[in-house]
Amino acid sequence: MITTGNPSLSARKQPRQRRSAEAVTAILQAAAHVLAVHGAARFTTARVAERAGISIGSLYQYFPNKAAILFRLQSDEWRDTRSLLLALLTDTTRPPHDRIRAAVRAFVASEIEEAAMRQALEDAAPLYRDAAEAKAAKGEGIAAFRDLLREAAPALSDPARQVAAETIVGALKMLGKALSLAPYEAAERDARTEALADMLCAYMASLDEAGTNA
Repeated sequence: MITTGNPSLSARKQPRQRRSAEAVTAILQAAAHVLAVHGAARFTTARVAERAGISIGSLYQYFPNKAAILFRLQSDEWRDTRSLLLALLTDTTRPPHDRIRAAVRAFVASEIEEAAMRQALEDAAPLYRDAAEAKAAKGEGIAAFRDLLREAAPALSDPARQVAAETIVGALKMLGKALSLAPYEAAERDARTEALADMLCAYMASLDEAGTNA
């Protein structure tokens, strides 16, 4: 059963030596396997320790609870996705609309590649979504789109820009997930991905017009 709360998500011990780093890697690999096989509801530190081939005490040297392990899996996934999107969104050699279109394509492709794991992590989100670390990670993603909108719609006010960035991120996550889980053929998924990009580009253009006419 998933319960909510505000657990500590910080690792207890940072891996400074090779042996410690290998232990953390083994724990995270085991955790990903347990999550994929058993799902969020049956994810336990005991199962992770058994899969990793270590004692439960050794696991707790690095992670204080299962929420910390799950958040580490999620934050690693966020980090990889954020790095991918940032590289596209900050490429000033391309106009903003081209950048957001490229970001949509890359995000949907990433969602498809890791659909099962992402769904399991989403199911586990109540364990860590209210923690400060999780909120900070979410804020970084929104900031990237807010910065793009500052360039694409310079006349837009800061509060309106924040709302717009949150809207774009929300739409991208919700519709990207739907595209990754639906049984579409590749051509149909590509067409829907381009439709999503068209929608966000049109929204961004409307923001620029609204800011200019304000």
